[in-house]
Parts: sequence; C-alpha cells; structure tokens
Amino acid sequence: MTMTQTATQTRRRTWTGPVAVQTHEPAIAVRGEMHPRFDEILTPDALDFVTALHDRFAGRRHDRLADRMRRRFEIGNGADPAFRSDTAHIREDDTWRVAGAGPGLEDRRVEITGPTDPKMTINALNSGARVWLADQEDATSPTWRNVIGGQLSLRDAIRGELEHTGPDGRRYTVTTERTPTIVMRPRGWHLTEKHLAYTDRTGRTLDASGSLVDFGLYAFHNAVRLVESGRGPYFYLAKLESSEEAQLWDDVFSFTERRLGLPHGTIRATVLIETLPAAFEMDEILFALRDHCAGLNAGRWDYIFSMIKNYRGRGARFVLPDRSAVTMTVPFMRAYTELLVKTCHRRGAHAIGGMSAFIPNRRNPEVTRAAFEKVAADKRREAGDGFDGTWVAHPDLIPIARAEFDAVLGDRPNQLERQRDDVAVAASELIDCHIGLPITTAGVRANVSVAVRYLEAWLRGIGAVAIDDLMEDAATAEISRSQIWQWIHQDRTTDDGTPITRAWVDALVDEVLAEVDRRDGDRFDDAAALFREVALGSDFPAFLTLPAYAKYL
Repeated sequence: MTMTQTATQTRRRTWTGPVAVQTHEPAIAVRGEMHPRFDEILTPDALDFVTALHDRFAGRRHDRLADRMRRRFEIGNGADPAFRSDTAHIREDDTWRVAGAGPGLEDRRVEITGPTDPKMTINALNSGARVWLADQEDATSPTWRNVIGGQLSLRDAIRGELEHTGPDGRRYTVTTERTPTIVMRPRGWHLTEKHLAYTDRTGRTLDASGSLVDFGLYAFHNAVRLVESGRGPYFYLAKLESSEEAQLWDDVFSFTERRLGLPHGTIRATVLIETLPAAFEMDEILFALRDHCAGLNAGRWDYIFSMIKNYRGRGARFVLPDRSAVTMTVPFMRAYTELLVKTCHRRGAHAIGGMSAFIPNRRNPEVTRAAFEKVAADKRREAGDGFDGTWVAHPDLIPIARAEFDAVLGDRPNQLERQRDDVAVAASELIDCHIGLPITTAGVRANVSVAVRYLEAWLRGIGAVAIDDLMEDAATAEISRSQIWQWIHQDRTTDDGTPITRAWVDALVDEVLAEVDRRDGDRFDDAAALFREVALGSDFPAFLTLPAYAKYL
C-alpha cells in the first residue's frame, strides 16, 4: 500500500460529516406583502437573476463574514492591524491603474446623499449636485416598503416618469434639465433581506442577502437603460473590510455584465473606506476592483464607529472623548484621509470626501449661518488636501461645498495629478487615538438622547433624521451607542467626576423618554429597549441594525 493510498483511506475513515448533494433548484421566494406596483420590481425574471446571484455568491459572502469575525477577535485580543505582507507586491507595483470614471462621473465635486423615497429622490435630482448617492443603506430604514419602494423610485426616475404628491397635496416633479449621475448604495454584506427567502441547492432556506437583493434588482431593471442614456450602472460599496470582500463584488459585477450583455467594465464602483481593516488595504481593494473601480470615499462616521468597535476592550489608550470632539483633524482621522487621497491618485482613482453632519435650519438664521461656516471650513480642508469631490446632506449646502472645490479645481474636473508624495503614513498613525479631551456629562447625555430619538425614527421607517441641527443616520447612531458601551466597560468618568455606569445611563434613558413629545403610535418604548440592548448589554452587537431589523422590522 502506498503512502498516498494510506493517507486517502485515513481521510475517508475520519470523515463523518454529512455530504451536501443537490436536491433542489435554487430559488428566491417572496415572503413580504405585495403592495401596489411591487410586481413591477419583483418580476419572475428579476427574481431569477437575484437567485442566480445567490447561487454563485451567497456561500462566499458567508465566508467573508466569518473572516470579519476572526479579524475582529484578533484585534480585540491585541493583534493590531497592519499592512499585509502577502500583498506587498500589489502596493509596490507602480504600473497598475483602475478603470476610473465612467460616463457622467468625470466631475464629482459635489455629491448629495439621501434615501430613495419619491420625495427625496425628486429633491436630489433637482438639487444641482453632480452626483446623487441613492442610499439604500445607512440613510434608509430597511422596511419592506422602503426597500422595494426605493427600487420603484429609481426605476421611475431613470425613465423620466417619477412624480410624487405629498399628504398636503403638494406635487413634486423633476424640473431640472441636467440631473445628477446616480450612484446607488446597496446594503453591506452583513445585512439580510428577510422578506425574500433563498433556498440553495441542498434545500437549505435562509434570508436573502441585502447586498445581492439591492444590487441585483437595481442592475437588472436599470443597467441597460442607464447605458443607453449615456451614463451607467454605478454603485457605492459600503462596509468593506478586506480586498477579498472587494474581489467578491468584482466577481458579482463581471457575472452581471455577462448575464445582461454589457461590456466588461461597464459597471463602476466607488468603495467607502469606512472600516479600520479596510484602511490598511486601500491599494489591494482598488486592485481587486480595478476593472470596475472609479474611486474611494472617506466614510468618516462609520470609520469612527469601526475604530471604537475594534478597540472597545483594549484599554484607556483607545477610549475617545465626546463624539463632537472626534473631528477630521484628530490623529487617526487625519492619517487615514491623507493616505486615501495619496492611494487614489497614485492609481487614477477619484478620492471623494465625507459628509459634515451640520445642516441648515431655514427657521433659524443663526443655526444656518453656523452650519454654512462649519461646512465651508470642512470642504475647504478636503479640497486643499487633494480630494476630487465631497458629500453634502442638504441641497442648501451644495453652493457652499461647490465654492470651496471651485476655488481649487477651477475648470478641471478633478485633481488626480496631485500625487501627495509628501504623505507617508505608518500603521501606528492609523490607530493613534490620542486626542487629549475629556468625556463630559453633556456628551454622555447627548449620545443617549440622539441615539434614542434616531432609533425611534428608524423604527418608523425613517433612516435619515435631522436632530439638534445635525443629520443623523445609522452610522452616527452607531457612534453614540458604541461610545456609551465602551465608556461603561472601560470604567470611564466624566470631567466633573461622574462615573459612567449602566445605572446612570439607564436613568438617562428614562429622562429622555420623559422629555420627548409622545404621540399615539410612536416607537419610543421600542427605541429605548433597543438602545438598552445594544449600549448597556454585556455583549456588543457588531451592528445595532442587526437586532433592530430582526426584532422590529
């Protein structure tokens, strides 16, 4: 008997697990209620396409999510992230470039972000921005009506058929001749769509992937029409943590192009660098997506959340002060944004700045003046650092942001020629959390109040909410609740000597509930229970939206 035969027989003897065999044709079944016009999106052909995406890529999605858990465990146990040695050849190779801007993406100096309900879609298309981030992710509460209703809004907008009449009888229509280029943001890999059930070839039935559902329905219905209109199917990719996750998206894009009869490279993606692990793999992410990549975006709020999440148990050195004190000029934020611009421009990719949370209040001139000044300063810094464009969350901020980028760009569509050879960022700088400012009692109270009020709106189906003259979405709510969790578990004390304990924060929740205006049908009780679970519990949910979606939507 040969050594090979012995090894083979040993493997056969020791394998006792079940053998997966094909017993079913893969399928997507609709669990959600079929509201008016939903059948225009959930057509048999569209569901077949979404099924094909799941058949090919759902298993790899689960593998990538398992990788995330392992990496987060390693960081939590003392293994700081680093630039990968196994991909050094990609970083050191000066010859490769990404595909770059597709038609309609050449000039991205101001992009407006927002959810995809009909009114917000029309407002975005009339806004005068160069690009609209049509957000099915952090700015959208993923109710079944919002998920499919957003697809209907996009379908109608792309065909010039969108109009909306509000409850007050006011009629909204698209009135501008040149609308922004649409870049749709599907949900991240970690999120599911429980109103669609995927049955795989072994007969196992699971919730569908939110990413593949959002992407698949949008691409199936609109990709060809967008190309015919002189633009294209463009996407923002959220919450990526590795180049392997980027490679998964690239394979999804290539499959989609073949399936829909589009030339390879028609789809273009902009990746949000909004997680700590991704900041160490920007070159590798660009390389994985190089045939489909237009650029990277500095997703500032989720990046702060990712820093807290990964280092929440690593001691006082990684405890951040009040949320308002964690600005774009603190060490770890400054290092990551400068590295992003340098990396993008070296590879021919656009570097897109993030969203300042300050918004105007048309009923309060003083608030509006302060918002304009703060946003102008933020955009002036970004343009000066070499960014090619930026985000705003309100139409009134578009002229403010445009003026700062016009001052730097002039008639040029971008500043890719600015290579930022002056930037050299070490791994230690990307995790430098030293800010030197305290946690205040007011900061703790603000986190509790904002998080509870945001969650109440989210549970009612509203994903982007103006609270205390700031635009709050899921990312900013994540910062608020994760800071509370970290401060409690790291035994922090406020600058006036108040220990931050579960009992104190629990009492603050009651104070918030006593202060808010209550009305029939509000969701404040559920919001308070949810906040207590994700901020005061012993375990730390990776995303607050996971238990929120499972229990309440």
